Amino acid sequence: MKAFDRSKARTKRHMRIRKRVGGSTGRPRLVIFRSLKNIEGQIVDDARGVTLLGLSSLSKEVQKTGKKKVEISKEVGRVLARKAVEKGIDKIVFDRNGYLYHGRVKAFAEGAREGGLSF
Repeated sequence: MKAFDRSKARTKRHMRIRKRVGGSTGRPRLVIFRSLKNIEGQIVDDARGVTLLGLSSLSKEVQKTGKKKVEISKEVGRVLARKAVEKGIDKIVFDRNGYLYHGRVKAFAEGAREGGLSF
């Protein structure tokens, strides 16, 4: 019997997703990273290989006093979306980075939609 390795499974899902999902200049890719305590998002233009914008739950713009991790994730998504709209980015491709679309990842995506991004 083989032991189940969560990180290996996530890496396999990530590679499977990245085969099809890619950002362009007109529609960049919003990729997230989720650790046990924090969450961060980056908007990447894969055609040029440039990160256009990034935000983390450790940033000063995020209000996180007295909130749970799901609420903080939604706030990070909302603030990142507002910054992206200010830069003229309103359409993106969402890359969940191999994480399941549930919990903090889903809250981040909902916050980004509330902030003005469409994907």
